[in-house]
Amino acid sequence: MAGGALTDGGPGKRAHLYEHKFTMYFAFTCVVGALGGSLFGYDLGVSGGVTSMDDFLKRFFPDVYTKKQAHLNETDYWRKATIIVGALSFLVGAILNAAAVNIPMLIIGRVFLGGGIGFGNQAVPLYLSEMAPASSRGAVNQLFQFTTCAGILIANLVNYFTNKIHPHGWRISLGLAGIPAVLMLLGGIFCAETPNSLVEQGRLDEARKVLEKVRGTKNVDAEFEDLKDASELAQAVKSPFKILLKRKYRPQLIIGALGIPAFQQLTGNNSILFYAPVIFQSLGFGANASLFSSFITNGALLVATVISMFLVDRFGRRKFFLEAGFEMICCMIITAVVLAVEFGHGKELSKGISTLLVIVIFLFVLAYGRSWGPLGWLVPSELFPLEIRSAAQSIVVCVNMIFTALVAQLFLLSLCHLKYGIFLLFGALIVVMSLFVYFLLPETKQVPIEEIYLLFENHWFWKNIVRDGKDQERADYQ
Repeated sequence: MAGGALTDGGPGKRAHLYEHKFTMYFAFTCVVGALGGSLFGYDLGVSGGVTSMDDFLKRFFPDVYTKKQAHLNETDYWRKATIIVGALSFLVGAILNAAAVNIPMLIIGRVFLGGGIGFGNQAVPLYLSEMAPASSRGAVNQLFQFTTCAGILIANLVNYFTNKIHPHGWRISLGLAGIPAVLMLLGGIFCAETPNSLVEQGRLDEARKVLEKVRGTKNVDAEFEDLKDASELAQAVKSPFKILLKRKYRPQLIIGALGIPAFQQLTGNNSILFYAPVIFQSLGFGANASLFSSFITNGALLVATVISMFLVDRFGRRKFFLEAGFEMICCMIITAVVLAVEFGHGKELSKGISTLLVIVIFLFVLAYGRSWGPLGWLVPSELFPLEIRSAAQSIVVCVNMIFTALVAQLFLLSLCHLKYGIFLLFGALIVVMSLFVYFLLPETKQVPIEEIYLLFENHWFWKNIVRDGKDQERADYQ
């Protein structure tokens, strides 16, 4: 279902009257907000590299090192405050990890890092979606994925050099995670709260000033009135988590809060990125070549994200999901076939076969980087109406992190047992998620964020469910 102007008596009815211009202040708020992605990206990228460094393993996991050597031979509506707290938490975690002298200290640092990532992942996509005008919301929101990719890329480059610094190179890698946290913390202090959030808090004059500032025009009456209408609905909601379970919000719950964040991890991409150094080593590359190859691969992820940023508001979310999904399935099948034929027969992979696998992984990352990577954060952040937006986004992050942990923990175990079959499994999962998108996700491009709920009222599958939910709500009220 294509996105477009919709009319209804609820929030968003004045969408065709919205005006906006590009302003430097709008750009500043987007860049600062998007820095939250760099925390996630740097942490994801640096972890895989550090865990392959011998000095790190010697210090904390000597048994693993020995075996390796033997084998080788917010309140709900305060986006700004949540972002600042996330930056502080991540900064503390980076300091603790860099200074770690024992495993408990390392674990405590990881807890703070995880808290920072959780706060950032919950607030940043919402912050960017609420700040952006409908015409460029896709590109602006994908700044989060862009900085995530940049963080991964920089982390791999850092690991490439710190791997040669003995015995404290790993401390440098972990400690440098504090740099984006400091930038995000300082920038967050000067950024404004989103107009949506300010209206929800009853700070109407301030909300209008911020809206005028980020839109670059005084003519924001229509959009401001729609924000107030949405806020009135939100104010009536006392238990957003309970409300989210209502039948009329079933599409948002299934697609945005559960389906997309889970499927994003089930593509297998984060597993490949997290264990990229180990994968490249197993393909015959040396330790340094492994980190360098990971750096090249993550460069593809960054390029793909830029492509998506410029094109997603033109071609739409569904086309990117489906087209890239087909490419990812093909890459998984090719990888499985090559490993089934060439790997595990008492011989090392030839240089040509290893190069082929690296190219296939490169193409897979290109496809993921313009689809499930950025859209996995963009689409959920724009699906939820204001009254359940913060609660729903917290579920999005929770589901995403749970599946991130599950896939990361089970990937190597599954790889050992299923061997090449693990890639066929991921390919099959991508088929399922592509069908999920094709049949259940309406197109959201160019649709104002407070108007997206109308898409489900006109969707071939969801309209009856939403209508029944509203009828039941009216009956209960009467």
